[in-house]
Amino acid sequence: MGRPVAILGSGQTVHGRRFDVSYPELVKEAVDAVFETTGISPADIDGVVFGTMPSMMEGVALTHFYFADVLRSVGKPILKTETCGSTGVSLAITGYYWIASGMADLVLVVGSEKMHEGDAQATMTTVLEPFYQRFFISGAPGVFSMQSQGWTVRFGIPEDKIRAAATKLSIDHHHDAFDNPYAHIKKRLTEDEVNNARIITYPVRLWDVCPTSDGACAMLFASEKAAKKLGKKVAWVKGVGYSGDEYWFGDSDKAEWQCAISASRQAYEMAGIKNPRKELDVAEVYNPFTFQELLFYECFGFCGFGEACDLTLKGVFGRDGELPISPSGGVLCTNPIGATGLNRVAEAALQVTGQAGAHQIPGAKTSLAHAMGGVVQFNGVMILGSEK
Repeated sequence: MGRPVAILGSGQTVHGRRFDVSYPELVKEAVDAVFETTGISPADIDGVVFGTMPSMMEGVALTHFYFADVLRSVGKPILKTETCGSTGVSLAITGYYWIASGMADLVLVVGSEKMHEGDAQATMTTVLEPFYQRFFISGAPGVFSMQSQGWTVRFGIPEDKIRAAATKLSIDHHHDAFDNPYAHIKKRLTEDEVNNARIITYPVRLWDVCPTSDGACAMLFASEKAAKKLGKKVAWVKGVGYSGDEYWFGDSDKAEWQCAISASRQAYEMAGIKNPRKELDVAEVYNPFTFQELLFYECFGFCGFGEACDLTLKGVFGRDGELPISPSGGVLCTNPIGATGLNRVAEAALQVTGQAGAHQIPGAKTSLAHAMGGVVQFNGVMILGSEK
């Protein structure tokens, strides 16, 4: 199982259209913040883990060299991890294993994206296999639309019910984002605004979709020895899980998404969790699309298959509900892709250390962080706790 691993702290940038800074300056903002928050010196770190979306998204090759100065990685070992949308949680898991293995005591983990300097949708469309999938899937909205419709049909969910549940999620998350100082999109929406917004790819409408964001997130992972030296409250990594599907979209079941189910079960087993809805206090679920968020509730065992819409409409997963989901506003409100999954881990850590501010869930001791990526084929989960 390896050594115990702690998260000492995190630093996020303000997310949005960050034309006020260059890309290296944006990364530096997050890195400086985590060192300031923890009181750790850059000289003390043993290595750096860094990642973004694949380099075509950045328009810069070898980004870990481009950002070497601001990452404080000059003269130190550096690992680069890129798994598209799941990059952030892949970074966190890479940092975790570097510490757990005994190869390092203190590791800086950083994810970033400056999406307004590139063309994210063009990248996500052209990264696909060129003779069939590229024209059939049409980028992220197209593939998630097909997944949503497949899930709806599989479990016989009435269209008006799934629309109502998706609308509730959109309204709630965009409202919760007002309490997150780092969030990009903050808006008080009405049901009419969400239900009558223009269709992106049926049944997905505008307010069901995450934004394009610039931002960065940095975290410090540490051994138990290094954490004790700090003498502050930390978040402990209790469980990790990561799983993937076949490359071809049609070759795997996206309604009962096996890699999402497998990743969560791996993390639960490691953390000793038997009933996630009862034993988790808060979850940061990767929710770039409202319909997909509902599907994840079922894959992660928060409820049975076909039940997510009913329980959402009853408020079970609301901020004041039995299992609050993404009280930060989540990916639906903030999506700098290379950092997005790491933001989920950062927010989960803030919750169990009681440092989430205005969106703190009272008494949170155990949290889940999740990210999804690849060509709709990877899922990663990390469970954090306030106690080792």
